[in-house]
Amino acid sequence: MTISREGTNLDPWFGHYADRTSGLSASEVRALFAVASRPEVVSLAGGMPFVSALPLDTVSSSMERVMRDRGPAALQYGSGQGTPELREHILEIMALEGIRAGVDDVVVTTGSQQALDLVAKLFLNPGDVVLAESPSYVGAMGIFRSYQAEVAHVAMDADGMIPQALTEAIQSLRAQGKSLKLLYLIPNFHNPAGVTLSSERRLAIIDIARSEGILILEDNPYGLLWFDRPAPAAMRSVEQDGIVYLGSFSKTLAPGFRVGWALAPHAIREKLVLAAEAAILSPSSLNQMIISDYLDHADWKGQIDVFRGLYRERRDAMLEALEQQLPDLTWTVPNGGFYVWLTLGEGLDSKAMLPRAVKELVAYTPGTAFFADGSGRGHLRLSFCYPTPAEIKEGVRRLASVVRDERELLETFHATGPTRIISLDQHVTSPPPGLA
Repeated sequence: MTISREGTNLDPWFGHYADRTSGLSASEVRALFAVASRPEVVSLAGGMPFVSALPLDTVSSSMERVMRDRGPAALQYGSGQGTPELREHILEIMALEGIRAGVDDVVVTTGSQQALDLVAKLFLNPGDVVLAESPSYVGAMGIFRSYQAEVAHVAMDADGMIPQALTEAIQSLRAQGKSLKLLYLIPNFHNPAGVTLSSERRLAIIDIARSEGILILEDNPYGLLWFDRPAPAAMRSVEQDGIVYLGSFSKTLAPGFRVGWALAPHAIREKLVLAAEAAILSPSSLNQMIISDYLDHADWKGQIDVFRGLYRERRDAMLEALEQQLPDLTWTVPNGGFYVWLTLGEGLDSKAMLPRAVKELVAYTPGTAFFADGSGRGHLRLSFCYPTPAEIKEGVRRLASVVRDERELLETFHATGPTRIISLDQHVTSPPPGLA
C-alpha cells in the first residue's frame, strides 16, 4: 500500500477496487521499454518485429484504396465477429499449418492478446488452475493472474512440454482438489524458450488433455516464421473440439494493426463473440479492411519469406556471438521465431544483474518474468528480431562483460565473505541469491 507523508493512502479509491485487481501488475518486459528505447542501449529484450522490412508503399496503397473505395464502411462500427473477408483470409493462412475450418468458426480480436483474455474470462474462476510450460509467456500469466487463477508450470526440454511431467502435474493438482481448466501452450518457437513441441508430444498432450477434460489454448503467433524447416502441423489440425487456436498478424505483418483471431469450437465461439461485443463492441473495421486489401494485392507469402531470411540471419548472429563470448554457458537453438533462452552459471542472478547490464548499455529480459512463482533467476531471454546482426554481436559482447564481472563478484564473495564484498555500484551487499 502506498502511504503519503501524512500517513494516508495516496489513492482515495484504494478500498473500492475489485479483489481481482490484486493480480494486476506491470510486467518486467513492459518495464524495460523505457530503457530499451534509449538509442545508446542495445536492446535484446523486447520481441518487436522488424517492421522496417515491410513494403511500406504496398501497405500505404492498401490504406489509400480502403479509404478511397470503402471509407464510410471502414470508419463505421462492424461485426463483433470480424469482417467475413478477413476471416476468409485467415482460413487461407491457417491452412498453411494444416488447419481446416469454416469462416464462422473464426472470431477476429484486437490482437491475440485480447483473444487470450476473452477465453480466460469465459473459463476462469478465482482459484482455478491453468497449466503452462515452464517458462511461459509473460503476457498470458498476467491475464491469468488478473482473473485470480493459479498458474502451474510443467517441465519442458528441447522438444517442448514433457507429457509425463504434464500427467504428474495433473495428478498432483487433482489430489489437492484443484480445478484444472486450461492448458496453455506455445508449441512453435516458444516465447521465451525458443523450442518447438515435437509431433509425437503434440499427439500425446492432446490425448492427455482430452482424457482429463482440460481445454487446450494453442497460441501460435510465430508458426510461419520458421528458418530451416516448417514446424509440425498445428495441434488444432488433428483436434477440433478440445482446442482454442490463437493467431495474430502482429508477427507476420505488423503489431500496430492490433488484429488477431481465435478459432474455437462452436459453443465456445458463440460465447467469445458475446464477450468480445461486451468488451469492445467490434474490432477495428478500418484495420481489418486494410489487412484484407494487403492480402489481396501483396505477395504476402513472399514477404513472410523475407522475414524468415532476416530473422534467420539475426539468429545466426546471436548464436555465433554467444559461442564466441560465452562459450561455457548454454542456450536454446531456435528453428524460428524471435528468442534464445540463455542459462547462466551457478549463482548468477539475471534479475539482480540487469541494472549493471543497463549501465553497460545492453538490455535483456530476466527469466523471472516468465514464471508465475518468481523463479527463473538463473535464466534470461534474448531477442534477436529487432537489432541488426552488428548490434546483436555488440550487445552480446556487452552482456558477456557483465557476466564476467558478476562472476568475479561471486568469486570475491567466496574468498572473503559477505561483510567485505563491495558491489559493482560500490555499495555493501548481502550474499547473492542462493548463497545465503
